[in-house]
Amino acid sequence: MAENAVNVEDDTNTEDSTNTEDSTNTEDSTNTEDSTNTEDSTNTEDSTNTADSTNTEDSTHAEGSARGAATEPERGTEPERGSEQGLSAEQRPAAEAAAPAAPVRPGRRVPAWAVLAVCCVAQFMVVLDVTIVNVALPSMQTELGLSASGLQWVVNSYTLAFAGLLLFGGRAADLFGRRRVFITGLALFTLASLAGGLATNDITLIAARAVQGLGGAVLAPATLSILMTSFPDPRERNRALGLWSTTAAGGGALGVLAGGVLTELADWRWVLFVNVPIGAVLIAGARFALAESRGQVRGARDLDIPGTLTVTAGLVALVYGIVRTETSSWSSPVTIGWLAAAAALLVAFLVIEARTENPLVPLGVFRRRALRYANLIILVMGTVMFGLFFFLTLYLQRIQGQGPLAAGLSMLPVPIMIICGSQASSRTVGRFGPRPLIIAGTLIAAVGMGWLSALTAGGSYWTQVFGPLALLGFGMGLNMVAVTTAATSGVPPHLAGLASGLLNTGRQIGAAVGLATLTTIADRHTDGRLAAGVPPAEALTSGYSLAFLIAMGLLILGSLLALLIPGQRPAAAVPIVEQPRPAPELVEVLAEV
Repeated sequence: MAENAVNVEDDTNTEDSTNTEDSTNTEDSTNTEDSTNTEDSTNTEDSTNTADSTNTEDSTHAEGSARGAATEPERGTEPERGSEQGLSAEQRPAAEAAAPAAPVRPGRRVPAWAVLAVCCVAQFMVVLDVTIVNVALPSMQTELGLSASGLQWVVNSYTLAFAGLLLFGGRAADLFGRRRVFITGLALFTLASLAGGLATNDITLIAARAVQGLGGAVLAPATLSILMTSFPDPRERNRALGLWSTTAAGGGALGVLAGGVLTELADWRWVLFVNVPIGAVLIAGARFALAESRGQVRGARDLDIPGTLTVTAGLVALVYGIVRTETSSWSSPVTIGWLAAAAALLVAFLVIEARTENPLVPLGVFRRRALRYANLIILVMGTVMFGLFFFLTLYLQRIQGQGPLAAGLSMLPVPIMIICGSQASSRTVGRFGPRPLIIAGTLIAAVGMGWLSALTAGGSYWTQVFGPLALLGFGMGLNMVAVTTAATSGVPPHLAGLASGLLNTGRQIGAAVGLATLTTIADRHTDGRLAAGVPPAEALTSGYSLAFLIAMGLLILGSLLALLIPGQRPAAAVPIVEQPRPAPELVEVLAEV
C-alpha cells in the first residue's frame, strides 16, 4: 500500500528521493483519484491516493518503513488496490515504467519524545531569557557604565521585539514551513546571545537583546505549532501540551534562580552565554527530530505585507508607550502620543485584515469562543506571573535583605508546583475538558495571591511567602495547560502557528501592559505612604501588597471569563493532514454558535 511505501520522516530526505510528483510522476500516471476514478469502488482516497498518503512533507511521523510499492511485484503478490487496477492500456505501461524509478530508502522513525524535547527546551530557553537578565542588571551597569535609561533598555529592547513580532512569527511558521522557521529563529537567538555576552558597550548589548527578541518571536510560536501537528492523538497531545506549558510557565520562575546563580558564581555575561551551547544542541536536534511542513507561500502576493507592518508597528508602539511610564506619567503628552499611535495602527491592521485576500490573521478565527476567551485569560496570567516575579524579587532583596542567589532559591516553590499542577492538568483535561481546570487553577492562584497581599516588612518567609508561592505555582500549572488546550483544540493545522502566536502575544502584552500598570499604582501608593511619614520599608511593602491585591482581582476576573468557554468533550483521535493552501471557508468553520 502507498501508506507503507514511503517513510515520510524528514531525515530520510524523501522530498528529493521519493517525491512521487517528480520521480515517479504518480500525479499523472498512477493517481487513481484523477485517472481511474476509483474513489467509490476501491477507496483510493485512503489506500493509494498519493496526494495524501505519500505527501512527504505533510504526513510526518507516519508508520511503515521501507516496505516499498516497487518491491511488491518482486514478492509475486498482486498490486495494491487502486495502484494499477483499472488503468487504461495507454496508462499501464507508463505506470509500470515509472514504478521502478522510485527508490525507497529505509527511513528512521524518530521517537515522539525527541520532538517533544526539542520543542520544550526551546520554549524554556526563550521564556527563561525574559527574567534571567533581571538579576544581572546591577552587574551589567557597573561593568559597562550603563545609565538608568540604558539599563531599562536592556530589558525593554527584548520585550519590544518579542511582543511586536510574535504574530508575524506565528504566521511565518505556517507560511514558510515550521522546521525551517524554528531553526532560523533558534540560530538568530543563539547568535544574538553570543553577541550580547561579548558586548563591551551599551549599544551592542541593547542591539543584541533586540535581535534576541526577534529570534524568540519567531521561535516561540513554532514550538507550539510543531507540537500540535506532531501529536494527532488528543491524549498524547494533552501530555505534550502539559510539558510545554510547564516549561513555558516555569521558565520565568527558574530564570530568577538561574540569573542569581550565574551572576554570583560566575559573571553576568553567562546569563547570555548559557544560551549558546543550548542553542547549538537544539539546532542539531531539530535537524534530526523535526520534519518539515509544506509552506503555503507561492509568491509575494501570498504575503500580507501591509498587515505585518501595521500590527508590528502597533504592538511596538503600544509596548513602548507603556514601558515609558517608568519615567513618564500616563498623562504625559509623550505617553499619550505613543498610545494613540498604537491605537491608530492596530485599527488600520483590523481594516486591512478584513479586506485582504490572504490576511496575516484571519479575523474569522476569533469567532471561536474558546480561542477568544482563552487569549483574554492568558493575558491576565501574563500580568500576574510577571508581576509576581518582579515585586516579590524586590521584596526579598530590598526588604528581606537577600542576595541574588538566595532570592532565586526562595522562588523555587513556583516552578516545582507548576510542574505538579501542569501534570495533573494534562492527565485530566481530556476527561473533564479545559473549562473546569481553568476555573480551579485561577481560583487557587487567586487564594495564593490574596495570601501574599498580607505581606509585612518584618514578616517571615515561611509564614508569609512559601505557602502563597506553592498555591500560585500549582494554580498556574493547572491553568496554563487547560488554557493552551482550549485555545488550540480544533484549530486546523494550517492555522496552528497563528493560534500559538496569538497565545504568546497575549502573554507578552499582558506582561508589558499589566506590569507597567501595577508598577505605576504601587509606586504612587508608596509615595503617598512616604509622604505620610511611614518608614521606607513599610511603605515599599505596602505598595507591593497593593499590587498583589489587584493581581488577585484579575485572577478572579479570569475565572469568570473561563465560564464563557464552551464545555468540551474528549475528541476522537484523527490524523492531521496538512493542506498546502487553506481555502477561505476553512476559517469560517471555526465559528461556534
